Amino acid sequence: MNTVIDIRNVDFAYGDVAILSGINLQVAEGEFLGIVGPNAGGKSTLLKLILALLQPQAGQIRVLDQPTRLATRMLGYVPQHPSFPRDFPITVEQVVQLGRLGVKKHEGWLSALWPGRVARADRESARKALAEVEADDIAARQISSLSGGQLQRVLLARALVGEPRILLLDEPTANIDQRLESEIFDLLRTLNERMTILVVSHDVAFISRYVNRVACINRTLVCHHTDAIDGQMIQELYGEHVRMIAHGH
Repeated sequence: MNTVIDIRNVDFAYGDVAILSGINLQVAEGEFLGIVGPNAGGKSTLLKLILALLQPQAGQIRVLDQPTRLATRMLGYVPQHPSFPRDFPITVEQVVQLGRLGVKKHEGWLSALWPGRVARADRESARKALAEVEADDIAARQISSLSGGQLQRVLLARALVGEPRILLLDEPTANIDQRLESEIFDLLRTLNERMTILVVSHDVAFISRYVNRVACINRTLVCHHTDAIDGQMIQELYGEHVRMIAHGH
């Protein structure tokens, strides 16, 4: 299968603090990869390196057979927290339309946001993305009025509206209840039929129901198929006892 993310011997540090060391990871097209590990283990940093938001001090990362900075338009990203204040006066539909700015690179971002200047195709794409995440009924709502689960669906729609080939999510269900968590991951499983997905999670037991492999990160990285994960492995990763519940696929 085609390799869409190729990470070789990558090191990264914030100043003198080493975060990632000797990271090697190849992700195949169409894969659903879970990324787990302790707090400050380097999970979010790895995503930011793939997104070209950070640059490694050593090693190489190629995405879709290109340097990361050239592949960003083909990536969709759902951060753990929104990158704008929740009380910012903007509607759900406008938030999703922001995801089209990278697609229309030839146009200035300011003109794209000017009232009445949003192209019909962009509006249609935003409405389609909202419908896909089952949030089209809240398109006219102010972003400040949304629940945590609704906001995550909107952020997912913003990532999808650019029609990415690879979707990266940083703990997309960290602040929502278990029922909504299952709904989000059921949606991701459907999206995985047409795109590669990498998802950071704190819950290895839960995501093992959905992903093909799990990348365990605690400064270094080791990949496992989900049926190879047991309690001893999780204890070694997190440094403490963690109850592991097996899930059938």
